Amino acid sequence: MNTIEPQGCRPRRLTVGRVGVYAFLLTAALFILLPLWIMIMTSLKPMDEIRLGNIVALPTALTFEAWSKAWSSACTGLECNGISVGFWNSVRILIPSVALSIIVGAINGYALSFWRVKGANVMFGVLLLGAFIPYQVFLYPLVRIFSMTGIYNSLLCIILVHVIFGLPTMTLLFRNYYLGLPIELFKAARIDGGGFWSIFFRVILPMSTPMLVVATILQVTGIWNDFIFGLTFAGRQNLPMTVQLNNIVHSTQGERAYNVDMAATMLAALVPLVVYFVSGRWFVRGIAAGAVKG
Repeated sequence: MNTIEPQGCRPRRLTVGRVGVYAFLLTAALFILLPLWIMIMTSLKPMDEIRLGNIVALPTALTFEAWSKAWSSACTGLECNGISVGFWNSVRILIPSVALSIIVGAINGYALSFWRVKGANVMFGVLLLGAFIPYQVFLYPLVRIFSMTGIYNSLLCIILVHVIFGLPTMTLLFRNYYLGLPIELFKAARIDGGGFWSIFFRVILPMSTPMLVVATILQVTGIWNDFIFGLTFAGRQNLPMTVQLNNIVHSTQGERAYNVDMAATMLAALVPLVVYFVSGRWFVRGIAAGAVKG
């Protein structure tokens, strides 16, 4: 069987443009990875070695003592229980906040895409407007509202805050994604007698896997890394990991334990990193699918 050979001149192996691209990529990689490398190396060194100032060098005396202290015994203010307390608080905040914001956002996007209710575009515009207003503007009104309802400084309060502020972005993502699906699927389900909820759970939601992954990554990252909402609405018993990390860094008396600070920072960043590494392929696919229509 004859094969068709490519026409034209063979491209040169190394060009000025290609060298520039490689140089840019290398610089960007160093810019991102060098601080990470320094954090990891510092967390694995004892303080005697850190005082020498060789922050980039490999540890000569490898130790995980700083990681153990950061997790279980570092002081986060008046208590010295480590960052583990904040970790489990963040998990308790994260799971319901992510689940509720995604399912409500998916339902909103589904309703705005397939059920042409009167005033849907106006409702979507008003909802989307909230995504562009700085959230600091809403802090004091929300504090007053939650105080009057009696749920301020509680786990329910911080979960509701994350759901509320996640809805505009989640609705936009799912609406754009559903607009790219064939309308014939929805019409066929309607002809077969499907209602609002049956079509959503049996037809639309099973086709939403790429966007569900994207939404999960965005919400997990945003909620896990949140500081201001956790500090304002969670209450002393539910402070998330980021607030505890800030307390560890600023509660040191005497010599600052840089290895403990770096270990605590790495522990706080593990969950978003794991989520990105596990589902990065789906993230790119879902973003591309959600950008088809607007």
